[in-house]
Order: sequence, then C-alpha cells, then structure tokens
Amino acid sequence: MAIIDSMVPTILIHQASIMLENVIITHQLERDLTQALAEIQPDKLFVLTDDNTLQACYPILRSWSCLADATPINIAAGDDHKDIASLSTVWQGLSRGGASRHSCLINLGGGMVTDLGGFAAATFKRGIAFINIPTTLLSMVDASVGGKTGVNFDGLKNEIGVFRDANRVLLSTLFLGTLDQENIRSGYAEMLKHGLLSTQEMWNELMDFPLEAPDYGLLQDMIGRSVEVKADIVSADPLEHGIRKALNLGHTIGHAFESWAMHRKTPILHGYAVAFGLVAELYLSTVKCGFPTTLLHQATRYIRDYYGTLAITCKDYPTLLELMTHDKKNQGGRINFTLLREIGDIQINQYATNEEIEEALDFLREC
Repeated sequence: MAIIDSMVPTILIHQASIMLENVIITHQLERDLTQALAEIQPDKLFVLTDDNTLQACYPILRSWSCLADATPINIAAGDDHKDIASLSTVWQGLSRGGASRHSCLINLGGGMVTDLGGFAAATFKRGIAFINIPTTLLSMVDASVGGKTGVNFDGLKNEIGVFRDANRVLLSTLFLGTLDQENIRSGYAEMLKHGLLSTQEMWNELMDFPLEAPDYGLLQDMIGRSVEVKADIVSADPLEHGIRKALNLGHTIGHAFESWAMHRKTPILHGYAVAFGLVAELYLSTVKCGFPTTLLHQATRYIRDYYGTLAITCKDYPTLLELMTHDKKNQGGRINFTLLREIGDIQINQYATNEEIEEALDFLREC
C-alpha cells in the first residue's frame, strides 16, 4: 500500500494461534475463548445469536465449560433486522438477565450480529465488555477489525453507531463449513477490496484461489493476510479522519446498491453490493486517476463470473445518487470516493460529478 507501507503490524504466534492486537486467528477456539474470559472475569456472561447461528453455530460451543453459566439472547436474522427493535431486544435481554457494568456479551454471528451486539454492549450501562466470534467470512475479514458498531436507521446503512473495539475477536474457519456459496462469495468481495488496497501479489493470489471449491486451510491463511491489511489501515487512522477512508473502496456506490435493494424488498448480500460497487468505482478510478484498464477488465470479468449482474436501470439512477449523498464521508455536499491509481496506490477524498457517477453505473450495466 503506497500510502501506509511503514505501518506494518506485529503478528505473534501463540500456541498454534495468530494474534494481531485484539484479534486472534485461532485453531483452538475453546482454549482461546476460555483464556479471553479469564482475562475479563465477568460477573455474568451472555451469548448473542441470530436465528441462523442459534441453529448452526451455537450448538458447537454450548457444551464448553467456559459457557456453562451463559445466558442466551437471540434476535431475528438478516440485515433488515439490524435495527432499533433488535437492539432493544438485546438491551432487554441484558437487563432482565441481571447484567452489570462488569458483565460480558459474546457476539456469535455475522457482521449484523457483531455490529449490533457491539453497539448494544458499548451503550448498555455506558459500556460492558464484549467478545466477537465472527461466523461468516464477511464478518471475519470486515466486521472483525476496526471497532465500528451500529445499526441501520431510517432506511440507511449503519446510520447510528459508535467506535468501540471488542475486548477480543476470535477468528476460526470452524464455522465456514456452515455457509452456502453465496455467503462465502459475499465475504470474499471484501478480501478482493483488501487485495486492491495492498499489493499485486495479494491480488494475484485472490484471482487464483478456487472460489467455487474453497480450500479452507489456504483460506484461513488468506483471511489472516486480509485482516492484516485492514488492521494496518485502522491502526494508522482509528477514527477515520484520513487514510482509513481507503476501506471505503467499493462502498460509496455499494452501500447505495444495498439500500436501494432493501427499499425494493429484494435485499442483496453486503459483499455482492460491494462487488458491484467495486466495478463502478474502479471505472471511476480509470477515468479520473488512470487506473490500468487491463486490471479494470480483469476485476470486472471476475465479478461478473462469480457475482452475476445487478438489475438496475437508468430510472434507478436518481434514487441511487440520492442514497450516495447520505454517505458519512461526504464533505460539502459532494460525494466522496476512495479511488486507485494502481493496486495499492490509494487516492482518498476523490469527488465525482453526477454525470461521472452515471457513466460508472452505465459501465456496470453494460459489462
């Protein structure tokens, strides 16, 4: 990464686990969870799941001695339930379970659960401890690092939230076998973004990985490298005043796609929205910053082959542009983008006119 090469994180090898700040890429989840709880020493313990992870993931952990006295809290699955109502359910579960400021909440689930659960923990009694155990590829490489918590509000993605790091984040591919292909690809889109922000070598590895038949051992190593890229950027700019905006690549337009689909009652997975956003924003990168057309077409072909197409028309452009104006990184009424000159050559605080954005949407539709 051209802007942040000097910010290289330290990785500690710890008894078959890899630790990066508060993130542990673990091969022994029970042991590392037990150790994390021993450090926190909560007076009461709670486990947050959604309908999916309650059935597919919680049974794996339920019998562990470190969770013997844990109180379960469950919410409905799906990003359309990442809202104030679900947040209230978690607060009520903590309150009725007798949680104090010395309690701990374990968030077991994808990005929706870790974002919402982290926000609930950060605000309950002005903040209690929480541990994230991401169960989707998306939440491992995206939501696990960076301390962003929050909920959707008034039809807008992540409109309400705070920065608050989990006490521990435990990453294990133990749960990836519970995912369907769509959810694997959704998470992989964020890895594609990290590759574009990093090096040609990392990008080539991502292009060569057999996504249609994943090798989970190799994928765990790649997850570690992907998390490093994000942690590197976040450590340089924890509160998103500068280079952390790099992580917005693909998201200004991608979040608009996601909100557009939500309004139509035809929601799409976050990673799919990001993948389509990457195509449009790499087009803007080519037009405005000279990003190589060969790489633009390589990325476009890959995303078309693995993510399909998005059914937008010209009639949707005004709605999409309106949604983009709500991006939290905008300044002075102008829509703010992260663009690239080359892989790893990051250009933050780039602006595009409505006409240029519509050209990028045209490119996405035509390709």
